[in-house]
Amino acid sequence: MWGGRFAEGPSAIMREINASIPFDKALWRQDIAASKAHVAMLGAQGIVSAEDAAAIAAGLDQVAAEYEAHGVPENWDLEDIHMTTESRLAELIGPAAGRLHTARSRNDQVATDFRLWVRDAIDQADAGLEALQVALVTRAGEHADSIMPGFTHLQTAQPVTLGHHLLAYFEMAARDRSRLADARARLNQCPLGSAALAGTGFPIDRQATAHALGFAEPTRNSLDAVSDRDFALDYLMAAAQIALHLSRLAEEFIIWASQPFGFVTLPDALSTGSSIMPQKKNPDAAELVRGHAGRIVGSLTSLMITMKGLPLAYSKDMQDDKPPVFEAAGLLTLCLAAMEGMVAGATFRTQRMRAAAELGYATATDLADWLVRQAGIPFREAHHITGAAVKLAESRGVALDALPLADLQAIDARIDERVFAALSVDASVASRASYGGTAPEQVRLRVAEARGALGLE
Repeated sequence: MWGGRFAEGPSAIMREINASIPFDKALWRQDIAASKAHVAMLGAQGIVSAEDAAAIAAGLDQVAAEYEAHGVPENWDLEDIHMTTESRLAELIGPAAGRLHTARSRNDQVATDFRLWVRDAIDQADAGLEALQVALVTRAGEHADSIMPGFTHLQTAQPVTLGHHLLAYFEMAARDRSRLADARARLNQCPLGSAALAGTGFPIDRQATAHALGFAEPTRNSLDAVSDRDFALDYLMAAAQIALHLSRLAEEFIIWASQPFGFVTLPDALSTGSSIMPQKKNPDAAELVRGHAGRIVGSLTSLMITMKGLPLAYSKDMQDDKPPVFEAAGLLTLCLAAMEGMVAGATFRTQRMRAAAELGYATATDLADWLVRQAGIPFREAHHITGAAVKLAESRGVALDALPLADLQAIDARIDERVFAALSVDASVASRASYGGTAPEQVRLRVAEARGALGLE
């Protein structure tokens, strides 16, 4: 490839550091598709003869069939997927293969291929999130009335419903899908035809190639088109946020599955045992989701650092853009599948959850609210009275609603027997009926809305 300019070939070190075929062979489908769109345009514009265009297209189909059947060969002398494909094409159809690279450069070629690959990765992640949402909303509907402790600081705060808790992750996934949609819309411009950096003097039709590849339009600046990797960063930023949400959900399952909590039994298919302790059932899939989040965030950081100081236009540093994206996408696909399976297959121990809510003074806020509503006491004073009641109940090892009325009235005489209707966990969750609250009626409304949004109704 370099014979016309250099008297000597590259050294072994240069050959090894320069070759990207071990990883960019993953782009072969996108490279074939972009090449076919390009040569079809060249033929339509009369830049390449119809005969040569047809021969090139047929040859590309044959190369694709070989890759599909046997994989992409790794000849490091050919450096990358683009030259590997062009070289094999020349072996198949002869000198006409050399016309394929008319009016394009590897710079706009790789930018196009990579955008196509990232667009596919976005669609795959979105499908994974949708499957997770279906699992979440299905289980939320089953547990609209199941009471569990809600936590702040991992301390019992107020009773909530399990359905409400699961729907919180549904909302996170909805935001994640919106980020993916935004990233997809921004990347959906086609760099092909920008050539090395300045465009081309050939009378190409960039609209035709853009539309053939499913892009909304061509890119508007050739310098930016070949040097832009914002689309990859957008994807990694969205992937990192998804990974953080999945890690939080995984952590919940890890805690809930531990013996002190005992809120959930995880699916056997997503758990492992111990080599020495036969009683163990370890939440390894959830722990790996939690761990993989760090690697996905690391992929984002890696590409951000690579891009931070590059002048226009293309620099070879950008060859390192693909490994972090490929790694993050692979990990994200696994994590989404693991958490979808965990949500769908978990057995929730709702009686244990309810008992934990009843033991944690989770209705203390309900007592304070009752004092405000029924006795007209300012909230800060009600807060103080409730704290004294909790201290008394704690000293006796009983729940708030187990304290005798006389003891409550000894704390504040304005308390009467009506208070007990507010102190059960059922009354507590039922009272949280504001829009978006944990009351079962609200949970069922949100489940119905979510199912409608997912097309499940």
